[in-house]
Amino acid sequence: MIQRSGSRAPARSGRLRVSGIVLMSGLVMLIGGGLLVADEPRESGGNIPNMLRFHDPSGEFATFNLAGDIDTNNPFFQDLGTNGRRCVTCHQPNDGWTITPGHLEQRFRTSSGKDPVFRPNDGAGCSTQDVSTEQARRHAYSLLLSKGLIRVERTVPPNAEYTVLDTDNPYGCGSTANVSVYRRPLASTNLSFLSTVMWDGRETFKDPSGNFQPIAFDLRQQAIDATTGHAQGNTPTDLQVQQIVDFETKIFSAQVRDHEAGDLDDDGAKGGPVHLSKQNFFLGINDPLGGNPTGAAFSPKIFDIFDKWTHIDDREYDEHTAARRSIARGEKLFNTLQIPIAGVGGLNDALNVPVINGSCGTCHDSPNVGDHSLVAPLNIGLVTAEQRTPDLPLITLRNNATGEIVQVSDPGRALITGKWADIGKFKGPILRNLAARAPYFHNGSAATLLDAVNFYDTRFNLHLSQQDKNDLVAFLKTL
Repeated sequence: MIQRSGSRAPARSGRLRVSGIVLMSGLVMLIGGGLLVADEPRESGGNIPNMLRFHDPSGEFATFNLAGDIDTNNPFFQDLGTNGRRCVTCHQPNDGWTITPGHLEQRFRTSSGKDPVFRPNDGAGCSTQDVSTEQARRHAYSLLLSKGLIRVERTVPPNAEYTVLDTDNPYGCGSTANVSVYRRPLASTNLSFLSTVMWDGRETFKDPSGNFQPIAFDLRQQAIDATTGHAQGNTPTDLQVQQIVDFETKIFSAQVRDHEAGDLDDDGAKGGPVHLSKQNFFLGINDPLGGNPTGAAFSPKIFDIFDKWTHIDDREYDEHTAARRSIARGEKLFNTLQIPIAGVGGLNDALNVPVINGSCGTCHDSPNVGDHSLVAPLNIGLVTAEQRTPDLPLITLRNNATGEIVQVSDPGRALITGKWADIGKFKGPILRNLAARAPYFHNGSAATLLDAVNFYDTRFNLHLSQQDKNDLVAFLKTL
């Protein structure tokens, strides 16, 4: 169970240079890690100040650290590899602790494509692509620049229930034994609410008894693999790994201000990372399939952050009221919208129920967080040949037992387990700090939150009105 509390650091003016970071009005520059656009500076003696605000397209967000100001001497910010990368290179504080195309473009232009994020081992469409000139680098790193996608190469498991017949890869990585797929780096904040590490769950482990390891165990291995893989370094020390995990599990990020709605903790609302840090969580909390270890029944009311904005009196109407009412309606829709869930691998087939009368919370059940509180990889249809765009591969797989053939842009969890039923399955991410970290889904296929809402509207034949869509987006961007 998580119970957190804290307060904001006071704002000050001036300029500060610490640990390779320059803080000044409107700008935070992380040397070797890119440009971070911030609000007013806060001097704090060598650290990134707690609750430093960053701009995003919808307003402002902030990160609350249970340990106080963010210590940039933590190994998360240090160069532990051989190619100049650090954890922070792909997990930028101003991008909601991931990376976004807009800031990647800034980093490319500033460095002529030589910033450490642009490395051919996984930043390019294929490691063999030419990066000798700036024009060549722009071509090689096109997926990173356009959608913030990193190449992930996985060897097909030797016991796989399928054979990879063909990999039509636009970048030259066409091996059928070592398959290249392209995914968004997940945010390295709010990790205390995780049940699954990585999109395909490859960093989620069980103990010898078959029980899932604590999330700190998974994050330790993830830190090691990221250092030896993405940063091409040696195995970090136990102390370095522990310091990274301690940092990652103490930070919480969320939107704090909306351009139209104003402060998101005003008039009884509970927006922002401080409120989020106090949210209860344990594995199985509010699981819709009876996995809650307390035996408590599932509640489809996932979010209650903006309940107080549901009944704003007309007498109190001001410049924020219309936006706040929209946000409250969007929250209610998220909690109550009836969704006929059909054709979702890992759900309908697992329960042998053709149509499940569910809601958003069926797959996003963690209270006020929105990921799944237990390991539950699902195939919602993002990787079908019909959904695939020309900038992604088309991978053809054949079922060894039945001869069935499918084509996908990413086999998902099946590249880890080798199971035919796991093709196209991914975890659902945490639904906080969304406005800062577009594009969405594992492959960046939704450029905006409206695109994401439209995908679900079409996928499940919801027939949402434009007002419904607007309200849902208004709500999601304030998380």
